[in-house]
Amino acid sequence: MDFENNSWIWEGVSHYPHLFGGIMLTAAVLGLSTSFFGGISVPSLTYFWPDLGIFHKRKHGKKRIRVYMDGCFDLMHYGHANALRQAKALGDELVVGIVSDEEIIANKGPPVLSMEERLVLVSGLKWVDEVIANAPYAITEQFMNTLFNEHKIDYIIHGDDPCLLPDGTDAYALAKKAGRYKQIKRTEGVSSTDIVGRILSYVKDTKTHEDQNGSTSLRGERDNTNEVQGEKGQSKCLHLSHFLPTSRRIVQFSNGEGPGPNARIVYIDGAFDLFHAGHVEILKNARQLGDFLLVGIHTDQAVSEHRGAHYPIMHLHERSLSVLACRYVDEVIIGAPWEVTKDMITTFNISLVVHGTVAESNSFLNGARDPYEVPKSMGIFHMLESPKGITTTSVAQRIIANHEAYLKRNVKKAESEKKYYAAKKYVYGE
Repeated sequence: MDFENNSWIWEGVSHYPHLFGGIMLTAAVLGLSTSFFGGISVPSLTYFWPDLGIFHKRKHGKKRIRVYMDGCFDLMHYGHANALRQAKALGDELVVGIVSDEEIIANKGPPVLSMEERLVLVSGLKWVDEVIANAPYAITEQFMNTLFNEHKIDYIIHGDDPCLLPDGTDAYALAKKAGRYKQIKRTEGVSSTDIVGRILSYVKDTKTHEDQNGSTSLRGERDNTNEVQGEKGQSKCLHLSHFLPTSRRIVQFSNGEGPGPNARIVYIDGAFDLFHAGHVEILKNARQLGDFLLVGIHTDQAVSEHRGAHYPIMHLHERSLSVLACRYVDEVIIGAPWEVTKDMITTFNISLVVHGTVAESNSFLNGARDPYEVPKSMGIFHMLESPKGITTTSVAQRIIANHEAYLKRNVKKAESEKKYYAAKKYVYGE
């Protein structure tokens, strides 16, 4: 055979690059001499690889799945946080749309929190990657195309509870029709409607407990302001929480990592009731002072004793989950002591104890025992300027001041909630 004429080889390479690439790779693996191919100067195999699909290594990894979930996120609670946690688990990147004030008013009634406050709360969640402000209440075809084309959304997520427009149609009908809809399990035992109901139930009981200015307040003595007396003097709670706390839920919200051996641990405590934008901002600033943020959450009894019988509005485990969901928090103490002790500082290796300038009540400034006496004596206490003047009471007062409008809203929502629970079926989910 004449090996001097190698035009047939180049012609074969031109017409059958994958085949010849395979032959040459096999030759290299078997250690065969390339002189067999007519003494031609054969380029290294790596020269061919960029052009051979069968050998080309993908430059890009697996496509990241982007999911979208929207909501009003008014009176942000652990149910919202858990919904977004589940949504994030269905993809790699979570984009959250926050419905505008105008859309909420048109579809549900007046919002309690402003758009700015709701943006701070949603952005502060550990599972959220991006936020779209002023999103529409209904997924219109135009907005859906914007999500798919501009924001590169793969799936639209919502809970198993129905979301109906004023005309009775499904707000997510178009997403379902497009085959780009996924469902998550609604979190049991809480809703914004439920929280508003708790506050409104206090309004009914405080009509006879007006302060000196004549305005209704959540503050009061421990007589019958948080509970009403039964026929035999037994107390009956006005509003019971339906939250079913489990150890698994706490684990799902936890970071699962402790501080390093030389970490600077910052400690901040409080009630963190009706978790709001002021809480997020103070936690963010506290986290910047160290490597690990430990948050102490006071017991229901301690909060009630120091702030009034109507507090807390949210119970201990509800408040704990809201704080754990915050991206700036590393760990929480569920039921932290009111006073910061030397033993506690040693046990958790706390480097700095901080407290905000804006709080529900600074009782230790009015002659009561200072809960921060020990860290102050150790020189590790720092008063942290609160970025916002929001408090739990100020948020609750918004509802109280306009309680008729919120009562009307709740009556309407309560009917849909009742129907949902009556028809509720088990939905598999995390």
